[in-house]
Amino acid sequence: MVQKGPRPLVLCGPSGSGKSTLLKRLLKEFPDKFGFSVSHTTRSPRPGEKNGVHYHFTTKEDMSAAIARGEFIETATFSGNMYGTSKQAVDDVRCTGRICVLDIEMEGVKQVKKTDLNPLLVFVMPPSIEELERRLRARNTEQEDALAKRLETARKEIVFGQEPGNFHIIILNDNLDKAYSELREFISQNMEEKERDDKDKNGGDN
Repeated sequence: MVQKGPRPLVLCGPSGSGKSTLLKRLLKEFPDKFGFSVSHTTRSPRPGEKNGVHYHFTTKEDMSAAIARGEFIETATFSGNMYGTSKQAVDDVRCTGRICVLDIEMEGVKQVKKTDLNPLLVFVMPPSIEELERRLRARNTEQEDALAKRLETARKEIVFGQEPGNFHIIILNDNLDKAYSELREFISQNMEEKERDDKDKNGGDN
């Protein structure tokens, strides 16, 4: 499996829930503490996206072969495109001593929970499906049928997000500043606990 390091942080939530915005803010405020795990995808780059920064852009053939070789922690297919987190991407962050942050879908969360990564799991909840639809329409990046698919997926993700035991915390993103302070508070509490546990373990060895 991947090498040991700080406990990873997983952010999950429907497209348009604001998880990417929360993530950007976290990485900007704590660049030395958190590192983003760059996912692989077989979709084409969008304007402004850079290979190796936003995603590792690859082909279906190459990604399928890498999955068969066991190189991925989690994978999912969305709108005909494959997405996934490679073991290498997580190791690249963890060997710098930073906390690895994963932005993954519902299927990815199910797979990560079966690994020995033991991540902190955060679900970002939109205020409502109506508000989610408004945000997605405002992006103006998708055709009507693709938008309908996204909303259908979002409904399933919200049900999954609210099921007890699936996540450590659910953050309602009806106000970005409030949602971000909740995320920060949750992370700092858990990191402090880990530091205390480590100290206790080390103290017990003396």
